[in-house]
Amino acid sequence: MYKLRIFLKKVFTPVTVMLVPHARTKPVAIKVPFSVIAMAVFLWCAGTIYVISIAVKTYEYYDMKNRLSYFMNQFIELKSTISSLQKAEAEFRKLFSLKSKKDVLEAVEITDTGSVDMEALRKQIEETVETVTEIKKYLSEQRDIYRSTPLGWPVRGVITSGYGERTHPRYGEIAFHSGIDISVPVGTEVRSTADGIVVFSGWTAGSGYTVIIEHGHGFTTAYAHNKENLVKVGQRVKRGDVIALSGNTGITTGPHVHYEVWKNGAHVNPISYLKESY
Repeated sequence: MYKLRIFLKKVFTPVTVMLVPHARTKPVAIKVPFSVIAMAVFLWCAGTIYVISIAVKTYEYYDMKNRLSYFMNQFIELKSTISSLQKAEAEFRKLFSLKSKKDVLEAVEITDTGSVDMEALRKQIEETVETVTEIKKYLSEQRDIYRSTPLGWPVRGVITSGYGERTHPRYGEIAFHSGIDISVPVGTEVRSTADGIVVFSGWTAGSGYTVIIEHGHGFTTAYAHNKENLVKVGQRVKRGDVIALSGNTGITTGPHVHYEVWKNGAHVNPISYLKESY
């Protein structure tokens, strides 16, 4: 009890605070209990700690806000890129579902480190986009070549005269036959064996009504002895389009289609181009 009294006496013992002005006025003495001074010091320390904590939290808030803004921008860019990749993937799935090519893409490895490295991810996606662009360009070029390459039969019939040296059926002399003759009834639909542009559609003395199509990539095809040509010069045609009706015009011994394939300016044996149908 005695010690408590002494403690309370010290706490409430007034402390004189003297204010001494630089002017000639008298000093001012203020008596303040020691407890009030202690409380003021405590409140000042607590306030200082609180202000510092608020400042730290404010800094962390703005730092987090900047990081969030950065990641949002990154994800917006990635979303756009991923959308492009999804469109490309849909195109590739459509192409690959035809099963015309095998094992185009193999062994994709994915490593999960438990964190997202945005720069590495963006770089990887950019490289993937470049690869996808190259693949699309390659497939486009291959498609052009495929569509320009003669494939299949212009008409379904019997080959009565092959490519190469032969005895001419009309004149009986040895001559080189630059195409093949396919026997079919008059009026059979003659179809283009590749995409291209008609460069000749008219009459020639020996071949009668003839259609010649330029396909690109060095390929040209000719269809002769037609009863009627159904296309005009400059007209674009696709593989399988009907371009004429077979006949017996020109120098012939019967109704048939004379079919020629030219590659890089020289005629070649059409037999190897009949193996795949359109």
